[in-house]
Amino acid sequence: MKIVLVSGIFALVLLMTACSDKPVIPEQLPVPVKTFVQQTYPGEAITFAQKDLELFGWQYEVFLADGTHIEFDTDDMWDKIESPVGRPVPVQLIPAPIATHLQANFPGVFVTKIDKERNGYDLELASGIELKYNKQGVLREMDD
Repeated sequence: MKIVLVSGIFALVLLMTACSDKPVIPEQLPVPVKTFVQQTYPGEAITFAQKDLELFGWQYEVFLADGTHIEFDTDDMWDKIESPVGRPVPVQLIPAPIATHLQANFPGVFVTKIDKERNGYDLELASGIELKYNKQGVLREMDD
């Protein structure tokens, strides 16, 4: 009986996940998502957007004309940003302690990807180095 129940729940979750990606026109995006894009990437057009049904609500993905990919969480806050080759993630999005560490240890190298994680931030630099910081901005791990 438990196996049938667990299998049914698993199948339902798989079905929800498989059918959850839906393209949306930029005008249908939530106001906080549109505002973030307009303020952070002025003049950049949204070329594609989609919403994904997650366990606790909708998440959005936005692709800009310059190749930037932004993911938003269920609270419509940015969660992950990947910039195209040669373009930095806007500096104002990098927490101050992390920006200070980067300036001191990686001068002249910019961030191309930032991902908010439950326990901190994952960054990728233009040089290919990957860095993991805790929520306080202390470096935990580095991989090149």
